[in-house]
Amino acid sequence: MPITELLEKNCRLYGDDISLVEINPELPETRRVTWREYNLIEPTPAPYYRREITWNVFNEKANRFANLLLSMGIRKGDKVAILLMNCLEWLPIYFGILKTGALAVPLNFRYSSDEISYCVKLAEVDVLVFGPEFIGRVEEIADEISQNRLLYFVGEGCPSFAEDYHAHTANCSSSSPKIDITDDDFGAIYFSSGTTGFPKAILHTHGALMHACVAEQKHHGQTRNDVFLCIPPLYHTGAKMHWFGSLLTGGKAVLLKGTSPTSILDAVSKEHCTIVWLLVPWAQDILDALDRGDMKLEDYDLNQWRLMHIGAQPVPPSMIKHWKSYFPNHQYDTNYGLSESLGPGCVHLGVENIEKAGSIGKAGYGWETMIVDPSGSPVPQGEIGELAVKGPAVMVCYYRDPKATAQVLKNGWLFTGDMAVEDEDGFITLVDRKKDVIISGGENLYPVQIEDFLRTYEPVHDVAVIGLPDKRLGEIAAAIISIKPGYDCTEDEINRFCRKLPRYKRPHKIIFAEVPRNPTGKIEKPKLRAIYGSARLVEAQNRG
Repeated sequence: MPITELLEKNCRLYGDDISLVEINPELPETRRVTWREYNLIEPTPAPYYRREITWNVFNEKANRFANLLLSMGIRKGDKVAILLMNCLEWLPIYFGILKTGALAVPLNFRYSSDEISYCVKLAEVDVLVFGPEFIGRVEEIADEISQNRLLYFVGEGCPSFAEDYHAHTANCSSSSPKIDITDDDFGAIYFSSGTTGFPKAILHTHGALMHACVAEQKHHGQTRNDVFLCIPPLYHTGAKMHWFGSLLTGGKAVLLKGTSPTSILDAVSKEHCTIVWLLVPWAQDILDALDRGDMKLEDYDLNQWRLMHIGAQPVPPSMIKHWKSYFPNHQYDTNYGLSESLGPGCVHLGVENIEKAGSIGKAGYGWETMIVDPSGSPVPQGEIGELAVKGPAVMVCYYRDPKATAQVLKNGWLFTGDMAVEDEDGFITLVDRKKDVIISGGENLYPVQIEDFLRTYEPVHDVAVIGLPDKRLGEIAAAIISIKPGYDCTEDEINRFCRKLPRYKRPHKIIFAEVPRNPTGKIEKPKLRAIYGSARLVEAQNRG
């Protein structure tokens, strides 16, 4: 069944219960007047901006937007793009799109005007819904993209080139449009992270969306009493598909705008969150703040917090050991997935396997895994190969790109581009991205292994290892290192620490700089290679 029926079910069973809370610690309390927009009882004063809606209001708002779209001629198979920061409107808009039978097309909030235009055209979008943060970017391309497309603005002070979402939905029916939707119908187009060029459009069915709900609940055991803290951007499959566990069970979720250690622990404490999904940098920031004494756990009410899980990137085992020293009662899980597999869950560690922290685990609920050589044949256990996955949420295709589809979809298997190894117990550990492997003097170097090692050095806050051109070796490993506040560290100290590594794995170059990450926490290595690779090439040419 389509996930829109889960929303209808929650409305019937738990209609007056809170479904979503939005918190923005950076906005003043005076903004709280927007509570009345949602027909809610005025809350007790809080030290930060906060809104909430019930399942009834969630469903009504989704229905109003669905009926608006239908009145404007949007039909099954059309596409509606969402360009919003995380907010209380995001998910009702998403479900309003799905209720029409149209495809939801979430867009990355970091996209430039050119990238917005590119994605809108590639996905053949019929409607673009955008927020105040994007007025300038959308205005630059409004004349170009508004031909045969509707633009709806969510917020105060609607620009002249768009229609007012709030004004138009206010007069629409709050009844369900009752469009017939099957599991095989197309439900959404998500975009790849674009770390290797312009993003690809990834097509998924309603059946895949529903499987993501079930897999998430199977993995983390959500009940209606759980409260999920959602911090990552909702345009990404990771955040939304973890929230799907709350959707399936009717549990409350909290959308937090802010990633500082204090804002995270404050939200967990005040909203009584039980499940928190973090990215590695945010978890590390919390640990650093606790180590420095900037925060004290006894200042927060955290007894109900039962599960911390991480995804989107390899997780250093040393960090989880450090985490457990502060939170010994926490369950821990690692979740692996791609937008092409509809987010997290195709591989997961499992809360019962914390001793295997550092591994991404085994095949998730309903999934199969295989590690293969360049010919596509399985490699012996213990050997490195490319991870392939197969299951109910594998993408249909890269939309309008059959060549790229054929490169990664083979006989139902999705070839992930991630290099991995399986241990004697069947647990899979990521070694690196296929495209990030460094070949130095004929030896394959896997940057993640070097990064994990360097993160065990106390002064290191974050690190990225990339390959740089070298006249003699072809490539050398360079470590871009961010140092924790309050620490001093020299290149000689790093080099001495690296003597514990085999000689061929030691970085040839140390660069002290910030490590750029995208909104889902992945290191932006193409950006680093562009910054430091060209300089290194010039240096090598000058030496030659």
